[in-house]
Amino acid sequence: MDILELMKKRRSIRKYQAEQVPRDIVDKIVEAGLYAPNAGGGQRSMIVTLHNAQLAAKLGRLNFATFDRSQLLGGHVSDEQPSVIDDPKIKNGFYDAPTVCVLFGQKDFLYNVADAFCMAENMILAAYELGVDSCIISRAEETFALPEGKAFMQEWGVPENMEAKAFVTLGYCDGPYPQGKPRKKCRNVVIE
Repeated sequence: MDILELMKKRRSIRKYQAEQVPRDIVDKIVEAGLYAPNAGGGQRSMIVTLHNAQLAAKLGRLNFATFDRSQLLGGHVSDEQPSVIDDPKIKNGFYDAPTVCVLFGQKDFLYNVADAFCMAENMILAAYELGVDSCIISRAEETFALPEGKAFMQEWGVPENMEAKAFVTLGYCDGPYPQGKPRKKCRNVVIE
C-alpha cells in the first residue's frame, strides 16, 4: 500500500480483542520504531515492550490513575472508539490492548519528546501495514513518576537517565473498524 494511502486509512483503536499479537510481528513493529528519525542521529530513545496482557493491563490501570478529567481541554473523541475522555467507565488507559510498548527518552535532552513521537508514528504505521491495530497514548511521565512506575523501570532495567514519553498500544480491533473524520479546512497555508 502506498504510504499516503496507509496514513489516510489507519485509525487509533481503543477497543481490543484479547488475541495477542504474534511476537515476530511485534518485533517488526518495534524495529520500525528503532529506525525512526531522531535528533542528531543520537539514538537516545529506547522501547520496553510488554508482550504480556496481564502486565499491560496492570500498567494501563496505573496510567489511568494519573488521569484528571478536570484538566481536559478537548471534548468528545469518538463514538466508535471511545476514549477515557468519552467513557468514564474505562479504567485502563491502554484500553485492554494485549501488547503495550513504552517509549523512553533521555532525561534533559531537548528533543526527547520529538524523538519518542517519531518512534511512535513509525510504529503505528508499520503496525497498520502488518495488519495490527494501535493507538498512541500519553501520560507516560505521570505514570512512571508514581512509586509503582519507578519500581517497573527498575525491574525492567531502564537506565536512570531515561524517562517515559509515550506508549503505543498494539492489538486487534474489537468491532467494526472506525471511519475517518473529514479533514478540517484551513489547516494548510501555502505561501509562495
